[in-house]
Amino acid sequence: MRYTNSDPAAVPKTFREVRQWRRQRGGKMKDKDYSYQVPFVDPDLVYLHGNSTEPTLTWVGHSTFFMQLAGLNIITDPIWAEKLAFHRRLTRPGISAADVPPVDVILISHSHYDHLNIASLKQLTGSKVLIVPVGLADKLRRKGFSSIIELDWWQSAEVSGVKFTFVPAQHWTRRTLVDTNSSLWGGFVIECKDAPTVYFAGDSGYFDGFKQIGMRFPDIDVALMPIGAYDPEWFMGPQHVTPEEALKAFRDTGARCFVPMHYGSYKLADDTPREALDRLEAEMNRLRLTAETVRILPHGETWQLKK
Repeated sequence: MRYTNSDPAAVPKTFREVRQWRRQRGGKMKDKDYSYQVPFVDPDLVYLHGNSTEPTLTWVGHSTFFMQLAGLNIITDPIWAEKLAFHRRLTRPGISAADVPPVDVILISHSHYDHLNIASLKQLTGSKVLIVPVGLADKLRRKGFSSIIELDWWQSAEVSGVKFTFVPAQHWTRRTLVDTNSSLWGGFVIECKDAPTVYFAGDSGYFDGFKQIGMRFPDIDVALMPIGAYDPEWFMGPQHVTPEEALKAFRDTGARCFVPMHYGSYKLADDTPREALDRLEAEMNRLRLTAETVRILPHGETWQLKK
């Protein structure tokens, strides 16, 4: 089974296009400034380990968030790898894997190595129910995981009163040369009683699906949106939103608050963390969005969410 996008987008790229990008980036990357690092605050581990009532959100780094909702400990796309594609991690994670409280639910958006990191999954403790895109369950069982729920777009699963709905994204997947798009990709909308509704977008280019998500889920409180790995746009555009497109997608969903992610941890494309933030902040100013609407988190900070 090979999965496709709802829009006829040009992803994945051909090997010819990959070679063209690599030729172009050689000299370009020498002039890039990676001195900026995402700010870090010491995580409140005592609070996180003891909390079972307050909704919280903690940015670990990249697309990894630790959430506490309705008594569940939830983590998205966990990765603690020190290296990715021969590049060292740019900043330390907000919480070490060893310090993460026992995890009840792990959400995997797709199978790319910066979102599905097997070693990181195995470092986590807890019951660890994995909720994954259709096509991934058998691969994870072969890696030793047994508690797996597989979802197609718009399908839902409930764990201890928390509802997880897998929603579309515009992207693609591959882990080997022969498994391109053999599993699906997407994001998750997380709903529960008396707690904020959270939308985790995963990886995506800009597409009309963001409007569909907003129509189906009109009460999203927090949208976790990617802003990095967009440069060069001719190559990355169909699969990764720019910071400006991320804010456009956020407004399409009708969410109340935007939290940026997918920047600052790894060198995945030609943009730097500072470039991504500069473009985001410029677009915030153009749209007159406040810091209460666009919440830029440091690594390790725990934000107590309000409905």
